[in-house]
Amino acid sequence: MRLRPVITSLLETDLYKFSMGQAIYHQFSDYKTTWTFKCRNKDVYFTKEMLEEIKEQIKSYCQLSFTEDELEYIKGIKWMKESYIDFLRLWKPRFEDFTISDDSECGLSIEAYGTWLNTSMYEIPTLAIVNEVYFRMKYDYGELLESFEERLDEKINKLKNGDIFISTFSEFGLRRRLSAEAQDMAVRKLSHLNDDNKCTSKFIGTSNVYLAKKYNVVPVGTMAHEWIMCVGQGNHKHNPAYSNWYALDAWVKEYGILNGTALTDTITTDCFFKDFQLTFATLFSGVRQDSGDPMEWGEKMINHYNNLGINPKDKTLLFSDALDFERADKICKRFMDRTKVAFGIGTYISNDTCVDTLNVVMKVTECNNQDVAKISDTTGKEMCKNPAYVEYLQRCIDWRLKHK
Repeated sequence: MRLRPVITSLLETDLYKFSMGQAIYHQFSDYKTTWTFKCRNKDVYFTKEMLEEIKEQIKSYCQLSFTEDELEYIKGIKWMKESYIDFLRLWKPRFEDFTISDDSECGLSIEAYGTWLNTSMYEIPTLAIVNEVYFRMKYDYGELLESFEERLDEKINKLKNGDIFISTFSEFGLRRRLSAEAQDMAVRKLSHLNDDNKCTSKFIGTSNVYLAKKYNVVPVGTMAHEWIMCVGQGNHKHNPAYSNWYALDAWVKEYGILNGTALTDTITTDCFFKDFQLTFATLFSGVRQDSGDPMEWGEKMINHYNNLGINPKDKTLLFSDALDFERADKICKRFMDRTKVAFGIGTYISNDTCVDTLNVVMKVTECNNQDVAKISDTTGKEMCKNPAYVEYLQRCIDWRLKHK
């Protein structure tokens, strides 16, 4: 291994992996999933040296286990339960679950297969490893870090000067960060944003549980697309157009009114509305936008709450799709007087440098040996090995939208 370990703690993942992990442990511990890596950049190639380093970094990650101090921290999150903490005490990643090769146009192929309980936990550390190895081995890392800090300071000054107003926001950039060092710097500096109470924009926390613990900020996150995909489409008895209902119902069984921000776009937001009726809309404290036009989505959500007789001012609209501060500022001004507005901002905070970022993902592509897919509010974001299944899922959604 040429570089220092990228992942040094099992807390170094997004909070929603623990939120989902607990619900998986209690309700779907027998589910099996396949996860597939994809690089969406057309001009990126991973060299053999990068490939070998990524393998060694993943092996290093698989040697980690939770410390008692880390488990105590997770236990302190109000919706985490003792039974899941006991499971985590014994849990370790399995390198045997990974298949890593150069069998891909970009020179890097990664798949993970095993229990959903295990493989779900691999996504974020794997992507963080891929990013950091690529940027450290491709470029002059010192120059990248210098440009990163300069841009970060400029952004923070815009917030402090009032040039930008984004109400409340969190850092969501672990999976595509420049490096552990860069994300640490960003969260550390942002954690002092409101020290003098003069800045009107409020930094709440980070999705990175390790850094939330380190800097005493709020760990942020609820559910990801995988939850709706696997719960809704991983059971052959389910019509996949009802994925949201099955997923939201299972979430409420686990958490009740706690930990309640629903993700809307897994099989399109229009289909989500079919199941997000009075009971779920009341129980969930808010909703998250992750694709499509944020202005159009916000209007639809406010309309939906109004039609259900729910005051939108009592709910939170969380925007998290490819945001920068300027875009968030415009969204905030549009909706801040009509509802609670919050933002999850990722790559713009954790990897804004003088070179282009990587657009890499690792998505669940099969559950219980069945194809699964998302059909988001943005064309082209779906990822599935079987195009015929995507067509079938779209037909199911179209049918659902035409029927009550």
